[in-house]
Amino acid sequence: MSDCVQKTEEFLKRRGIDPATVDMEHLLNTFLSEMEKGLRDEHASSLKMIPTYTTVVSEILKNEPVIVLDAGGTNFRTCLVTFDTEGTAHIEDFRKVSMPGVKKEVSAEEFFSTFANEVERLIDKSDKIGFCFSYAASITADHDGIPLVFSKEIKAPEVIGKPVGATLLQELARRGYDVSNKKVAVLNDTVATLLAGQSAKREVPYSGYIGFILGTGTNTAYVEENSSIEKLGLQDSGSQIINIESGNFDFCPSELDREFFNATKAPQQYHLEKMISGAYLGPLSTLVIEKAIEDRVLSDTFKARFSKLGGINTTVMSNYLEMPFNHEYELVACCEGNKEDAVSLWMIIDALIARSAKLTAANLAATILKSGAGTDPRVPVCINADGTTFYKTEYLKKYTEYYLHTHLQLARRRYYRFVHIDDSPTIGAAIAGLSL
Repeated sequence: MSDCVQKTEEFLKRRGIDPATVDMEHLLNTFLSEMEKGLRDEHASSLKMIPTYTTVVSEILKNEPVIVLDAGGTNFRTCLVTFDTEGTAHIEDFRKVSMPGVKKEVSAEEFFSTFANEVERLIDKSDKIGFCFSYAASITADHDGIPLVFSKEIKAPEVIGKPVGATLLQELARRGYDVSNKKVAVLNDTVATLLAGQSAKREVPYSGYIGFILGTGTNTAYVEENSSIEKLGLQDSGSQIINIESGNFDFCPSELDREFFNATKAPQQYHLEKMISGAYLGPLSTLVIEKAIEDRVLSDTFKARFSKLGGINTTVMSNYLEMPFNHEYELVACCEGNKEDAVSLWMIIDALIARSAKLTAANLAATILKSGAGTDPRVPVCINADGTTFYKTEYLKKYTEYYLHTHLQLARRRYYRFVHIDDSPTIGAAIAGLSL
């Protein structure tokens, strides 16, 4: 068994999968440097550092309803949200429909008509609208959002370049509604996740807020001083939330990663996302396992069985770590009768998840360091983390916390707490809308 373990360890180091092969100091410095460059000029950095003109309010407005819209993935959700005197969010009149443009291409008129149809039942309930728009969009100083591109699920090319808040109000006005007092705050889901952290029940005050999503994809948001956002040239002393677009961080730790990137759409983009997120961890692990077969770490019998699977996803790799003796799982069946295969496979998948956790921790650590918050252990940074990959992938959250504790808390004396707020996009959008 010791030979099997040694052979696997050597393979992981040689191929750059062992998390120890990632230099945390270099990674943190590189991430921070990219953040600085992105604040000066987003075209000079892999991190766009998008200003949102959205601020963290000192107190959430109580007992005032706000209309909330949530356009994300293939669904469009609408509801009314009110925070009670205790700060608890109450979600009412919730409804979900398909996003326009999912089934077929739609015009801009059809697109905004669908939105207006859903808003009409709520229009008289509030003059404030919080709109979580989870597609690539630039945010304007008046809190509107201008779509830059839609994911392949949404087919609405005429909408690109149109301010979604203003155009929605125009459609409602065309229908005869008085929108003269209506205000819309548009924000993306990561910024909404940050704001939702404000609603967390707490035993201590927080010195700062981070919004973090690790699901199918990944992104991070934090609060930055306006004076540090050189590309805006602002002179005031305030601050605003920055959408980092952290999944696009340019980092390639090994030749194997380069091979994987080259096999994906847009090989030069979203490197961090392709090493840590749910859409890619499974395919990446498939490639690593194939290399382990090629390097004779795994047996010919395993090779024959594994080839029949046609690749694995993130859930399948996580299941193997969780229950390595459950023969209903495909990877367990691949190792049947060969203990060395079973141990090597466990070590390979565990290393991939541990490396993902180290990269995730570097992202969060650099963000906290850049924020300047968390220096007092009594007043930590609130990290509102969302996404099924982060919470459901075996050991990922545990290992992330280990690397953060080691490299951020022990090495740099910065302090933080994780929270998980249900319905974060809805609650964050409500807070943004109420702050108008």
